Amino acid sequence: MGYQAQGPVIPPQSNLDDRETLVSEHKHKGKTYRQFTAVFNVVNSIIGSGIIGLPYSMKQAGFPLGILLLFGVSYVTDFSLVLLIKGGALSGTDTYQSLVNKTFGFPGYLLLSVLQFFYPFIAMISYNIITGDTLSKVFQRIPGVDPENLLVGRHFIIMLSTAAFTLPLSLYRDIAKLGKISFLSTVLTTLILGIVMARVVSLGPYIPKTEDAWVFAKPNAIQALGVMSFGDLFENYCRNDDLVTFGRFCYGVTVILTYPIECFVTREVIANVFFGGNLSLVFHIIVTVVIITVAMLTSLLIDCLGKVLELNGVLCAAPLIFIIPSACYLKLSEEPRTHSDKIMSCIMLPVGVMVMVAGLVMAIANPQDCSHGQEMFYCFADNLSLTNISVSHLQLTTQLSVLNSSTFQ
Repeated sequence: MGYQAQGPVIPPQSNLDDRETLVSEHKHKGKTYRQFTAVFNVVNSIIGSGIIGLPYSMKQAGFPLGILLLFGVSYVTDFSLVLLIKGGALSGTDTYQSLVNKTFGFPGYLLLSVLQFFYPFIAMISYNIITGDTLSKVFQRIPGVDPENLLVGRHFIIMLSTAAFTLPLSLYRDIAKLGKISFLSTVLTTLILGIVMARVVSLGPYIPKTEDAWVFAKPNAIQALGVMSFGDLFENYCRNDDLVTFGRFCYGVTVILTYPIECFVTREVIANVFFGGNLSLVFHIIVTVVIITVAMLTSLLIDCLGKVLELNGVLCAAPLIFIIPSACYLKLSEEPRTHSDKIMSCIMLPVGVMVMVAGLVMAIANPQDCSHGQEMFYCFADNLSLTNISVSHLQLTTQLSVLNSSTFQ
């Protein structure tokens, strides 16, 4: 048979249009889904576990100054991101690591990588500790469970949560797949805030007022900058409060669901520094298991990370937010010194150094008190729950006044 030339087969126009429409819709849906997951991953990472510790930082700084510091840190963080984008445009780079490498060479890149690794890694350790402390209180409230049972102790809970939840979730290679659990974590955070607000209304009249609650500023304001991302608000509630017990359970689940995002960052740093940014499936599993195992063992050995987390804030967060973005922009930019961005960068850089030095000195001279796991004095009023509506207001007020005076004598 001889070859007979044939023209190209053109599908009917209607079928072609349908195919293009389907492909276009598929791409659009995929892009929308990734944007959806990215939003909730960011929300989960920033708010999921951090918002619960804000009251502690407000206490350290003084409530009015704490509010100002919160807005100040938010503005500086936003401005730092703008500087990173502008620095990337000036250097022709598109990542934080490549920007620092282009600006300060390999030593700068290595320093940034160390900071980027330890900041989320220490957060992973703190999440394990919070999970163990929080969920142990929840399981001990189950009727018939012995509080001394090892199966409801913090060590067993940390190991169980690691093996059953955080390790499997952390093995995902695509962070977009964490979007659904980040959404769930955000929902649980909303429930937590609702429980806290409910207890503000129900317990507020019975809790003795703090004398210096409305002091504008306190000496520990510098330390507050380093601790604005930790502190367990649920330590202020009694263990026999069922509503708070449910809140503790939600908080424990939220922390577990936030953990994989921090692990993703630490693994990404390892991949970029040692493996050229790409991990094979085998090395992906090995690196993930090693990171999570080290974090778990550390959290089993240490039950109070207040001082470590404070040092993490002043030694890691301050350079990442204040110092490095400003230094990169000042070195790359050819704008005049009177340019607004350069003026702001010249302010941020020394302020970041000051926060580091002052925070380090204060952390050593005035270490944080580790009192987690201890019941507040108002929880021992003849073993009565403050949420028991059958107890009269006068009886509770009298009992708390006696306890308050005897506690501080």
